[in-house]
Amino acid sequence: MLRALSLAAFFSPSTTATAQSCTNDGISSASGCLCPPGFGGANCSQPACGGTIFDGSHRSLTSPSAASGGFPNLTSSDCSCPNGWTGLGCNVCTSASGCQSGYAAVSGNASSTTTAQASGLNDTLVCNTSPRVFAAGELSCQVNNPTLQAIYPLQSILNIHRTFNTSLSPLKNVSGTVLSPNGSPTVYAQLFYSGVEQFFCTASSCTQSSTSTTDSWTCSALQCQCISDTSFCGANVASDLTSTINSLSGALTIACDNTNNCHFQQQIINGLFGSSGLTLQGCTYGECVTQAVIDSSNGTSTSGLTTGSSPLSPGVIAGLAVVGGLVGIGLVAVVWGWILQKAARKRPFDGGQNGGVDVRWTNVSYFVRSSGRDKPILDAINGQVAAGEFMAILGPSGAGKTTLVELIAGKAKSGLFTGSITFPSLVNGRRPRIAFVPQTDILPAVLTVREALAFAASLRFPESLSRERMAALVSAIISRLGLEDVAETRIGATDGTGRGISGGEARRVSIGLELVGCPDILVCDEPTSGLDSVSARRVVDVLREVARGGGGLFGSAEEKGQGVAVICSVHQPSSRLYHSFDSVLLLSHGRALYSGPGGLAPTRHFASAHDADIQRTGESELPPYEEGYNVADYLLEIASAAPAGSISAQTAKNNSNELTPTANRSDDEKANGTDVEALVTRNRSITGEYATTFLTQFQVLCGREWKLLRRDKSLFFTHLIVSVILGAFCGGLYFRIGLTIAGFQSRVGCLFFLGALIAFSSLSALYNIVEIRPLFVRERSNSYYSPTAWLLSRFCFDVIPLRILPTIIVSTMTYWMAGLAHDASHFFKFLFILVLYTLVMTLFNFLLATLFRNGGIAILVSALTALYQMTYAGFFVHLDSIPPVLRWLQWLCPLKYNLEALSVNEVGSGLMIVDQLQGVPINISASLILTTLFGFDPSGYYRDVLVLFGFIAGLGITLIGVVWLRLKEKR
Repeated sequence: MLRALSLAAFFSPSTTATAQSCTNDGISSASGCLCPPGFGGANCSQPACGGTIFDGSHRSLTSPSAASGGFPNLTSSDCSCPNGWTGLGCNVCTSASGCQSGYAAVSGNASSTTTAQASGLNDTLVCNTSPRVFAAGELSCQVNNPTLQAIYPLQSILNIHRTFNTSLSPLKNVSGTVLSPNGSPTVYAQLFYSGVEQFFCTASSCTQSSTSTTDSWTCSALQCQCISDTSFCGANVASDLTSTINSLSGALTIACDNTNNCHFQQQIINGLFGSSGLTLQGCTYGECVTQAVIDSSNGTSTSGLTTGSSPLSPGVIAGLAVVGGLVGIGLVAVVWGWILQKAARKRPFDGGQNGGVDVRWTNVSYFVRSSGRDKPILDAINGQVAAGEFMAILGPSGAGKTTLVELIAGKAKSGLFTGSITFPSLVNGRRPRIAFVPQTDILPAVLTVREALAFAASLRFPESLSRERMAALVSAIISRLGLEDVAETRIGATDGTGRGISGGEARRVSIGLELVGCPDILVCDEPTSGLDSVSARRVVDVLREVARGGGGLFGSAEEKGQGVAVICSVHQPSSRLYHSFDSVLLLSHGRALYSGPGGLAPTRHFASAHDADIQRTGESELPPYEEGYNVADYLLEIASAAPAGSISAQTAKNNSNELTPTANRSDDEKANGTDVEALVTRNRSITGEYATTFLTQFQVLCGREWKLLRRDKSLFFTHLIVSVILGAFCGGLYFRIGLTIAGFQSRVGCLFFLGALIAFSSLSALYNIVEIRPLFVRERSNSYYSPTAWLLSRFCFDVIPLRILPTIIVSTMTYWMAGLAHDASHFFKFLFILVLYTLVMTLFNFLLATLFRNGGIAILVSALTALYQMTYAGFFVHLDSIPPVLRWLQWLCPLKYNLEALSVNEVGSGLMIVDQLQGVPINISASLILTTLFGFDPSGYYRDVLVLFGFIAGLGITLIGVVWLRLKEKR
């Protein structure tokens, strides 16, 4: 067998020369150079001419020729190949007879009788002409790239010697021939231009991947060396490629198919000629090997040989890991929320009893900072309301009515507060439930009256309350408020711009939303303002019934309440309304002029003061009360005529040691006196800050968002229609973009246009948040739900139907009409980047809407930011040409990463530029133009994906923080 032959000739010297520097990756030894197949001479610089590769160092060698500049030329001498051999240098076998005759000329026998033959193995030499290599094969191809041919018009040939397993090759016994010095799979390559060698390369640690249609070699440690003074590497030639060729390094891939085409792929070469690398045409394959080796390799797996598809790239693995991690975190959160929800539903419901709570305020003063000093709003106000009592706080505008009711309700205030607000001790140590009805009705316009009340009930009662009892609660409230006729009517816009219920009905709905929480104390800020006398009367009758009836919302006797303390600020009630109040507190310039029973009692009080003034001074500043005169008007006249000097500067100074911001004081700091008391800073539920679990909050909010989207379809359909129109416009504008340099610029322009379109269209997300923000602030102040649950539900029902879906429509239409990369892989990578950028811009506009209370300022900042992104995206200006003092801003520009990723994805499909410049044909990779024209990194796709993910995570966390800290009620 061939393997049994002597290995002594493996490192035989090609000459008897002394050790010297060897070219063409020859191995230097003390007696000369060991050359790879097809080369010889003193330093392996002379290619073989004629003969076969079995002749080794005995082959005829080409000699330097003056016509070729002193270099050996394979076409200038008689280098005809013997029968069965072909290729430049006659290294490629074409038939089994050629291998057998060539080997017989060296060994004297084309087939040996060995142990292998005795075992039945076919040890006859054959010529393997397939791309796959079994031992050591030759490959010779033509380099016909149009751009190279325009510069180098003569014939270019690339010879490649691939060594897979030296122990199986007959060439190992040839004197003066080296296949692989370390025995590992190796590649040797030489490029000839017009028969003259220009450069040579070697690569080691190779692996071979073979399928039925392709064969691919992947190697590492590529090294190339240019031969000086040649056409490619001459100092006096027009295009000196010395530095480029000598810099070729790293990984090398040689991919061949069954159509006699191969691709020489390396990072720099791919950048010049596309992701497929340098295309080699008219390739011939030839390998002399025994049939036994072929049969054995086809039947069993050989070391270094792999089949099937290539492994996933590190970028794809990293992306899948990120996506898998996010999905895993989401699933864990859902499961944990489901467990908490199940546990909450099993807790016993402790009923809906309410009422029976008195409230007392003592020496309540309130100051706001103005011009460096504390301006008094309230001055040592005292008062109390018993359970089941209906109190009205009267006074002219600016008297401090709203401030007082907000303090009693425990609303967060920006000023300074002194005094105490106390309540009696309650069972189980729970806090009193205080409901506050603001002066302005803020209601969900698209929901019906019943749905709005049911939404509040679903979030303000524990999940252990059954749906049937909750529905009964809602029906009881609707009946008590007299809203049966409009229960199934949509609320509509409360500002008069849309159809819906009336103002009085809207006010009663606002009261009903607070009654859902079964409050112990109900506080209303001017509930009758803006209403006609009939509507105002109905509202006051409801409040009076609430005060008298207390609980009993569930309809069972054992759940009857004890009466609710109701406190209302009223601006100018009619005589009939006035007589509905049990007690009255009259304010003037922050001072209490009267606090006591209602009816005619205040007139007797001020009449006594009037008589006392006359007896003391002979006159009185207080006007006398005329019989039949509206008592409320009389009290307001007295309050308006009172002097304005409420609290002197000295008084404020004396009380300054007690001033503490209301929002920052703990309950212990706020509690005064010896009674058991709790100053309520906000209305909390029975079992904690929120009555329901996070998952329930999210489900209820998603239900409302779905109703809003389903009933108000204008915004959704507008987005869809606009996306179709823009998709048709953009696709028509860039229809069937060519492969020229100008066409490539248009491709990048198309991608830039899509990014800019997303940046501006996401402005509607900002407006949506600005529009719904007042409703969120009101509901959050009443502890309906967590801000995170609201953000998540809002994000889902805004992003998916209004952002992602239109983005997919316009992008898909544009993609296929413009003729971008026609394969599914690059299309979905294209969509993935645009969806990520859509999420970035949506979160950014959400953040602006929560940062700025003025929607106009938020829209202005968003528009200016979009212009900034367009500037630094890299399309209008080359990023490297920007002065360094401003260049760093590109790293804060999401559109830059979006455009770079989209462009890299496009050129990564193998996009080639086919054009002519001054008659010179151009056929180069679009990635070269991408780098030169725009400064983008051709390998930056997955980096850009991770950066966009970073923007999403950073904006999301910042948005949650801003909503928790800033987007809350403060009066």
